[in-house]
Amino acid sequence: MQGAKLYEAHLNSSNIERSIIFYEKLGFKVAYTTEDRKAAFFFLGENKENMLGIWETKDTPIERNHIAFSVSPEKLRGNIPFLKEKEIEVRESLGLSPSEPIVHSWIPAASVYFYDPDGHSLEYIAVLEGEAKPYLNPMHLSEWENLS
Repeated sequence: MQGAKLYEAHLNSSNIERSIIFYEKLGFKVAYTTEDRKAAFFFLGENKENMLGIWETKDTPIERNHIAFSVSPEKLRGNIPFLKEKEIEVRESLGLSPSEPIVHSWIPAASVYFYDPDGHSLEYIAVLEGEAKPYLNPMHLSEWENLS
């Protein structure tokens, strides 16, 4: 698998129309829908670099999953206001408030977490410049930047 990248991921939904509206609020554009299979597909990236599939499964309980969407550090800084503007609640993670991105020092990367309407954990993540510091606990981005 050397050199492979993840191309697509899929999530189940209890209501495909509601999910389409939610992901469109995030700025995703529907690439294809199929009524008979109750599914919607979204291309991510400039050149169909990635795909997200949403499948309605009304007769099956939703198994909650997690997906992280990669963004630049500059874009990540604007994600909390963007999500709040769209009335999407940013959630705490690792015991830290959602007031700003949270840094995973072992990568290092900063993240913003939230849920979709079916309770799937979603994340915007930006890999940061510099050395990993796996011996440090997770922290807010401003704290990480003050270490430099």
